Amino acid sequence: MAFRKRNVAIGRTTQSSGSEHSDSTQNGSPSSFPGTRPSPIDGRLTTSTGTASLDSITGHAGLPVGHSILVEESGTTDYGGVLLKYFAAEGLSQGHRVLVAGLGEQWGRELPGIVAAEAGDATKKIAKDRDADKMKIAWRYENLGEFGASGRAPERASSSNSAIAEDQPSVFCHTFDLTKRFILPQENPITYIQLSSAPAVSPFAPILTTLSQSLSNSSPDIIHRLVVPAILSPGLYPPHSTNPSHVLQFLHSLRSILRVHSSRLATMLSIPLDLHPRTSSLTRWMEHLCDGVITLLPFPHDVSLAASSGAATQKEEKPQGLVKVLKVPVQTERGMGGMFGGEGGEDLAFTVSRKRFAIRAFSLPPVEGDEEGQRGGGEGGGLTGKDMEF
Repeated sequence: MAFRKRNVAIGRTTQSSGSEHSDSTQNGSPSSFPGTRPSPIDGRLTTSTGTASLDSITGHAGLPVGHSILVEESGTTDYGGVLLKYFAAEGLSQGHRVLVAGLGEQWGRELPGIVAAEAGDATKKIAKDRDADKMKIAWRYENLGEFGASGRAPERASSSNSAIAEDQPSVFCHTFDLTKRFILPQENPITYIQLSSAPAVSPFAPILTTLSQSLSNSSPDIIHRLVVPAILSPGLYPPHSTNPSHVLQFLHSLRSILRVHSSRLATMLSIPLDLHPRTSSLTRWMEHLCDGVITLLPFPHDVSLAASSGAATQKEEKPQGLVKVLKVPVQTERGMGGMFGGEGGEDLAFTVSRKRFAIRAFSLPPVEGDEEGQRGGGEGGGLTGKDMEF
């Protein structure tokens, strides 16, 4: 008795489906873009910010392509600049086209380098998986293909090498070392955009012009990353850049370009809150025009406060400040709850060491003098029979 699938036409060939698949790959489907993956929430294309801990709090396990994120920072530190360098270094390592506004080549020479140990991880993983598969095969079938299969040995080696080559570019977020320097590629270097200083012209006009030309002249399968560090800072921008007609019009135009090229462009900006606090209407409008907003609040530079500023053990590094997630991409537009503070509403803190930038959960240490709280309750760290008596 013959069986067949229901709702499938008899005699239908798979040639049409194969041709459709080849057409989609030739046109550059989003799944073929390097350094991208679908969002676990709604399946839209996402790319990494270069910081794995920052990807985990965006709500999409990465930054959705076609959206922007604004990094606010209070104080005189430049922790936000570190996040922007991670964002640019991740784009260069994935073969994306990186554009930087307002800065020169010296900024590109200070990008963090990739950790050297990461290069051999793909090879080790494939070898481990191959050994695991080998253990599953029965011993009497293990040497079945070796007799008279001398011509097939190079095939095996070439297939394993191709598997290694395929798995190496599949890294979504690289690990960077702040003590090392990124080796800039020769084929696709960073594009540095100089701002206009003419009072009659918007200083942000060259950014939009260069970005539009780069998107129109490049291949449709190349993702662009725009980096705008320290926007409205007097050290980089002319005085008339703070005019709302200039900066808000720039963000409006940038938002429209992001929506038009929703699978080819991602943007990260930073702003110093000491010069433009959140109480000003200009900063509020800038937050409204950006898709994601996070705030870095460094701790004061006091030795006594720094010693008790975070729940860090002797092995862990003490946090340098708090992180507030004010808005996340896409979710606020769809009414899915865009105001939350990390996973589960917990407090977040950031740590910057000599080698990395990390964001993790933050909790206050036990009160000084509370020995039972520090030990976890009881001599053995748990409840005793005396504690259970009523």
